[in-house]
Amino acid sequence: MERLTQLASHLTTAKGVSAIKQKNADDVVIVAAYRTALTKGGKGLFKDTASEDLLIGLVKGLLAKTPNFDPKLIEDVAIGNVLNGGAGAFEHRAAMLAAGIPYSAAFLAINRQCSSGLIAVNDIANKILTGQIDVGLAGGVESMSKNYGPKNAPQFSDLLLRDKEAVKCGIPMGITNENVAEKYTIDRATQDAFAAASYNKAERAVSQGLFKDEIIPLQVTIEVDNDSEDDEADDTIKKTVTVDTDEGPRAGVTAASLGKIKAAFKKDGTTHAGNASQISDGAGAVLLMRRSVAIKHGLPIVGKYVATSAVGVPPEIMGVGPAYAIPHVLAQAGISTSDVAVYEINEAFAAQALFCIEHLGLDKSKVNPRGGAIALGHPLGATGARQIATILRELKTGEIGVTSMCIGTGMGAAAVFVKE
Repeated sequence: MERLTQLASHLTTAKGVSAIKQKNADDVVIVAAYRTALTKGGKGLFKDTASEDLLIGLVKGLLAKTPNFDPKLIEDVAIGNVLNGGAGAFEHRAAMLAAGIPYSAAFLAINRQCSSGLIAVNDIANKILTGQIDVGLAGGVESMSKNYGPKNAPQFSDLLLRDKEAVKCGIPMGITNENVAEKYTIDRATQDAFAAASYNKAERAVSQGLFKDEIIPLQVTIEVDNDSEDDEADDTIKKTVTVDTDEGPRAGVTAASLGKIKAAFKKDGTTHAGNASQISDGAGAVLLMRRSVAIKHGLPIVGKYVATSAVGVPPEIMGVGPAYAIPHVLAQAGISTSDVAVYEINEAFAAQALFCIEHLGLDKSKVNPRGGAIALGHPLGATGARQIATILRELKTGEIGVTSMCIGTGMGAAAVFVKE
């Protein structure tokens, strides 16, 4: 009881820039944060790879890159996922065992849609903060190639369909973005310019090798067309490839080139494939523990977890979520928008991302400096963990970073980290 009281006191008083930068024995720290490359859903190099296999390769790689760490220290694992049945509770628990995590570590499957990877990190962090565990692994994964489609569309009962508020939770995501664009007068040209900038930043980051350190290369088997002239030959052959580079970024994208793409959700709409997040496959993982444990075992500390917040917003304009989640989590931490060096805000769509940036008055140069989901891709359950792997490499020592995303059905989530 005394330990819990001390922890509660630490949580309620550690506010403000100087306070959250302090190093305390009971802090939750990150000793490793990695991700896979993000590949194109349905046609990329992960198209034939199951979500559990992505996790196996990623977690094995994370453990190999964390010297002197014994996986037996892990007491709980939380993995976010959106599209697998039961959020992957069976296959992702099995993946942890296959990756070398002992059966003694508990497992939790989490689905809070696009924030699932972040909420998994929050779950593990909270367990450490409250004294339930000392060490945990969190992350997220998505194979949109294998699981995305009509079969995953929400099925509402007749009772829900008759409720004018409840039925809004079933509005297609693209239409919610059209609603944001119309409500806040964000025209297509502005959206296309924002999207082009995302592509340009991501392409520059790839060319400079800025993602190399955060990506765990995976060897996978992929089916490719058989070019044989033999009519009796199989239509496909299998080959092994190494995947170590994001497939989404493209060179030379301009607002003008995006302006030629047809609107996807409304005939006279502004949302299209070039200014919306890409359908992608990928995974991310974050190893967290109490600072005193990291020090005891001589493990590298790359960042400090500070706080997470999730809030609700109207379902019909769900994309505005970060505009309200970010102020909420900043208030928890006792800091202001100007105290933050880098923001990783998920670009579900250009209009919603633009609204959030402008509503908060953020310096655009601080937002997604290496490109966002429009260029990199958005494997739903993985994005929250992917953002952490990215932002910890964007920040300089002592700087504060914020990750955030909108969430289907009308929510937003955000989290604060300090680079060490």
